[in-house]
Formats: sequence, structure tokens, C-alpha cells
Amino acid sequence: MKLPEGWAWARLGELGEYTNGRGFKKTEWSESGRPIIRIQNLTGSGSAFNYYAGTLEKRHTVRPGDLLVSWAATLGVYIWHGPEAALNQHIFKVEPFIDRSFLRYLIDYKIQELLAASHGSGMVHVTRSKFDEIPVAIPPVAEQRRIVDALEGGLSRLDAATEAVGVAKRRIKPFATSVLDRAVLGALSDVPPDRRAVDDSQRLLAGLSSKRFDYASLPSLPEGWFWRRSSDICEFISSGSTPKSHLMYAGSGDIPFLKVYNITQDGRVDFTNKPTYVDRETHEKQLRRSRVRPGDVLTNIVGPPLGKTAVVPDEYPEWNINQAIVAFRAGEEVHPEWLSLALRSPIVLGMLQRTAKATAGQFNVALSTCRELPLPIPPMGTQLDLVEQSTELLEVSNRFALQVERLSLRSRHLRQAILRRAFTGNLAVQDPADESASVLLDRIRTERKTQGSRANRTGRRLRKTAAPDSPPPPSASSIPAATAVQQELPL
Repeated sequence: MKLPEGWAWARLGELGEYTNGRGFKKTEWSESGRPIIRIQNLTGSGSAFNYYAGTLEKRHTVRPGDLLVSWAATLGVYIWHGPEAALNQHIFKVEPFIDRSFLRYLIDYKIQELLAASHGSGMVHVTRSKFDEIPVAIPPVAEQRRIVDALEGGLSRLDAATEAVGVAKRRIKPFATSVLDRAVLGALSDVPPDRRAVDDSQRLLAGLSSKRFDYASLPSLPEGWFWRRSSDICEFISSGSTPKSHLMYAGSGDIPFLKVYNITQDGRVDFTNKPTYVDRETHEKQLRRSRVRPGDVLTNIVGPPLGKTAVVPDEYPEWNINQAIVAFRAGEEVHPEWLSLALRSPIVLGMLQRTAKATAGQFNVALSTCRELPLPIPPMGTQLDLVEQSTELLEVSNRFALQVERLSLRSRHLRQAILRRAFTGNLAVQDPADESASVLLDRIRTERKTQGSRANRTGRRLRKTAAPDSPPPPSASSIPAATAVQQELPL
């Protein structure tokens, strides 16, 4: 872009000292001491801390108000508001050479560019050289402060709205799980309350045993409802299989071949997602045991996540499934939609998950477990009524979730648009009297070169000082509310 008057080009690595954390071994973890800041503690995906009670170098010590940048797994910039802590690897502690808040917003703005420069298919990461070489446009120091003032005014309102959307988003899943559990345990049925707890509901499991499930501890159900073993109410329960790669065809073919990613979290089959086919001969010979038809109920037995369940639609007369999916064909006593509802409910899914074996981060449920799984079975008329009620409630939840997701996306785009205006010189006014950014950058480069020479002569690392006129770190009251990329984190 053409730089505004007084602006200058720099590299991200020039604008601060970035110190990576250290790797803490499990043997170094303690019950007390400084909390060890890991990426999940910054993103909010994990609230529990490990602690380190040993002696810690100053460069790996984090204090309230420090600026942190995660450069692996989840890229983001954060302000630390907990107590004095230890810095784990994959996180930079930043000592800015320019206005502190300006650099924080600048890194936030460059997150997408950093993502584009990242490596790795599992846990992505940005190499230090790529991070340092990201080009950035820098305004004069005085304009940096004007930009920060404008950003904090506009983004604080956006962040408040984003947080409200986030609260709504977090409430959707508990609502959906509540609907499912209340339906399959009879709380949504019209059975009078005094007839809802009947010990007779386990009668049909008497004499049956299972190594995986304690049938005697199952909760009571309304009168007329019974716990049934899945193999007793289904015509068959079978897992799929996967042929060799040359027997599968992308985009078109004779028989649609379903994989786990074709089953959605909201209970549908989505065959528009990377559709795969097999030919009829493979379907009828090699894969004959994994053939399914409309009305069969599918659930995945390899995760995470487990619990993706759907009824096979009538889009094709026959389908096939891979080895990570189990098909249940409902018998006369159970409707397919009720079977699907039960398999998605937290109480039934929880029983399956507790039997899963974990291998290398992957959870596997045995086919024999699926056949022994206990399911709540009400009279057929009640099944149909509850399926209708639950479907209506879940559709409301899904529509609300879609609206919330659209608002979240709009919020992210609006935030990026505001940051783009800020860092292209279109948010704050330029003042010809401001000292040019090139003068500031020359001063930083000279000082870094001087300190580097001293460090080489003395054989030790010297701390770099911030540029002149750099303001002190912002107080807690001046920091914007939490966002997906930039968060305040009370411990």
C-alpha cells in the first residue's frame, strides 16, 4: 500500500523483544508455586493450571499486564491479568519498542497473515523467522496513540456485543442436550408426575448380563416405558468396512459411501461434504455386510467426537458405510427417529463414551458394546409424539445457533475491517508536526545494534529498552473486553 505521510515500513520482529517460554517437564509440575501459562489457559479451552515451584529465570517470568503471543496451535495476542506466573513454550512474552497497545492491536491485525505463514497439519505453528519478517506499516508515535484511542473506543463496543453473542452461543448446546435427555427419560411426556418413577422399567433386562453396563443402576422410567437391550429391539446392528482406495470414487458412482464427516452434529446425513462412491459389485460382494438402506440409524464409534447420529435418508435406495460407523436397523417396537433421538441423548451417549478405549488420542467403541447398549423404549405412540416435540425444539435451537454463528462471523469481519482502517492510516488523523516513524525506527535499530555489540563483547545478554516517549503499560481499566483473539484473563 502507499504509506501515509510520516509512516514507514518495518518488520514485526524489529518492534519488540520476543522471548519464548520454556518447556516444563511433568516431573517439574507442583501443587503450588507459580502457575504455568499454557496456550489453553490463554484461549479459555482449559482453565486448570499446572504449577512450578522452582527457581525461574526473569525472562520466563510473566507479571500482570505483560503482553503474550501464542505462536502455535491457536495464534493470538493476550494481556495477562493473573498473578506472577511461569511462561510455557510456544508463547512469546513481548517487550515492545513502540507504543505497547499499538503493537498489541497490530499483532492482532496480522493474525491472518501469520496463519497463512504457519506450518503443520495438526498443531500449526509459526517459525520465528516467519514471525520476524512479517512486514508492517508504522505511523509516528503520536499517531500510534491516536489510533489506540480510536480503536479502544470502537472495539470496546464491538467486544461487548461479541461477548453477548458468545454467551448466547454457550447456552445453545446445554439447551439441546436438555431437550434430548428430557425426551428420552420421559420428562417431556404427558405421563402424570406421580407415575413417572416406576421401578418396573428394568423388568425386561432381568436375567441379562453385560460386562460393560450395569443394567440394575439404570434410572426409572414412566409407567409403560422399559429399558431394552439394543440387540433385542433391532433387526440387526452392524459396523461398516472400508475397501481399498482404488475401489472408492470421489464425486460420482453407483452407491454412496458414507464416512463420519457425512454425519452432522445436529443429526443429519450431509452427502454434499466430499461425496464418495463405490461401484455396485464392491457394494454387493466385498461390502455386502455394511449395506444400509433408508431408515437405518447410523452412529460413529470412532472419535472424538462420539455421538454423531442420523437416520439414513431416502435420497438413494441403498448406501454403504465405513468401519467407523455402526448401523442400527429398528425392529417393530421402535421407530427409527426415536432410536436416533435416544442414541444422541447425553445419558445414552455417556454410557457409550465410558466404555470407549483411547488409543493415541482416538476413542473407539466396540461393536459388541453397541449390541449390549440399554435404551429407553416407550409405547410407539409416545415415541412419535416425543420425536415431534423434540424435533420442533431442536429446530428452534438450530435456527438460533445459525443466527448466532452469522453474528459471530459478522463481528469478526467488522473487527478486521476496523483494524484494517487503523493500520492503513484511515482511522486517525495525520499531523505533519509528528516526528516521522522513520526516525523512531532508526533509533530502535541503532540501539539494538549497539546493544548487540555490547552483548558480543561481554558474552552476556543485554536487555533492550523501549523507544523514547513510549507510554507505560495500560491499566486494567483501559484494556478492552475479552475477544476471540485478544482476551483479558482473570485467573
